[in-house]
Amino acid sequence: MSVLVPASRAYYKANLSVWHLALALIAPVLALYLRDWDIVVQAAKQSEWYVVGSYWATTAASSLFFFLVFRIHDEIAYYVSVQDVLDILKAVVCIELAACTFLFFLTRLDGIPRSTPIIHGMLLVGGLVAIRALLGRRQRRGNQAADGAIDAGCTIVIGANRLAGCFIRLLNANASAKTRVTAVLDERTSFLGRTLSGARIVGSPRNLDAVIAEFAIHGVRVEQIVIAGEHGLLTEASLNEVQRVCRNRQLSLTFVPDMIGLAPKSSSSEPLLLSAETEATAELPFYFAVKRWIDLICSLVLIVFLAPLLTVATLLVLLDLGRPIHFWQRRMGRHGRPFNIYKFRTLRAPFDSQGNHVLESERMSPIGRLLRKTRIDELPQLLNVVRGDMSLIGPRPLLPEDQPQNAPLRLFVRPGITGWAQVCGGKLVSTEEKGRLDEWYIRHASFWLDLRIILMTMKTLSDDDSAKAEALADEQQVQRKGTATTWPHTEAPAPFPITRKAQ
Repeated sequence: MSVLVPASRAYYKANLSVWHLALALIAPVLALYLRDWDIVVQAAKQSEWYVVGSYWATTAASSLFFFLVFRIHDEIAYYVSVQDVLDILKAVVCIELAACTFLFFLTRLDGIPRSTPIIHGMLLVGGLVAIRALLGRRQRRGNQAADGAIDAGCTIVIGANRLAGCFIRLLNANASAKTRVTAVLDERTSFLGRTLSGARIVGSPRNLDAVIAEFAIHGVRVEQIVIAGEHGLLTEASLNEVQRVCRNRQLSLTFVPDMIGLAPKSSSSEPLLLSAETEATAELPFYFAVKRWIDLICSLVLIVFLAPLLTVATLLVLLDLGRPIHFWQRRMGRHGRPFNIYKFRTLRAPFDSQGNHVLESERMSPIGRLLRKTRIDELPQLLNVVRGDMSLIGPRPLLPEDQPQNAPLRLFVRPGITGWAQVCGGKLVSTEEKGRLDEWYIRHASFWLDLRIILMTMKTLSDDDSAKAEALADEQQVQRKGTATTWPHTEAPAPFPITRKAQ
């Protein structure tokens, strides 16, 4: 899956090679030739070049446009991934749909056989794959000299799994590495004789001594043994045998997670995950059992009703700040699980494309100030509600370092776009006071209380002084440099009396 990057690192750059330009211009003509060249001949005889010309111009322009949209030339040909292939397929589908739709309204595709777009799409897919194959072959030839290093020793990997496959490919990709994986050992006898990333599975870990001895007869010297997993990957008997062989033959024994920095961390740095048993002790009101369905229906209705406003806001942000349109931030959700919360961007990126720091006074734009003052920048969170990350009403999702001391109770429920703490002061109250307000809401949640919070939210938005104070506090929070990486670990809450009353 793709990973989001901050706005400073996600700037768009139009990039198109000569190969892709030639493919976009030649593919329509070649598609007509393969389908029926008489179409071009008849058009020339009857002076109806507009039939062929409109098809060529539309498909070529559509190809160039979607090549740029899907950034077809951005990937490095030698390291093409599955996601790159999917991008090619999506780009070709969009090209054909856009071209056929435009031509249907322009000429109703008169004079163009209906199978021509299919042929054209197949040519584009084949051409794009061929371009990557040719460029990759050229780069592989350039690396052949470096790959010719003499091996100083060989490695045996224990464990036929995905981590072992990645480790083998990592060694093969490192031109300066003077060791290669000679064989793989695995305790499953059904894997014997099969290959993993080009390395043969030759036996069980209990056969390690015999495998090393047989390789030595053929002049292959084994230097190290690598276990592709944690210490619990092997049985105790197999691990003891491997350790004995390594001691006797003076071979190094390492674990892949230790080599690449994947050793298990202490539990204090792990995300806070609350168990179902602990949630049961919180005695949540029955309203939370049906609240998810209310959130889903209301959010879908709001998205449809606010679609024009969302479209206008998207265009304003695109014209004012450019891509990306959305600002995202990692927050703590239900059960302490992290999720990405979305807003419309209101600030320019803190760094330019060269990595230079941008002054805070220059980041806020007039459009962004308007969106933040009217809270339109919060509307993309309706998508978070549809996905199930958030609720319409609930405790506001906070950054890990902003969690109050009594955080677990507020983490039993989905965070909300607005909530009781928001309408009772929001960012103007302390963190601990906010935690107590959220606790009161969780214990007294009901449909009528949510309706009251919605009305109070609308009143707060119409209050200029409150909106300015909230906007200033929100701006200071967003402008903080960096976010904490340590997730708080707190004990489960015990039932306690509520001392604060509703205001």
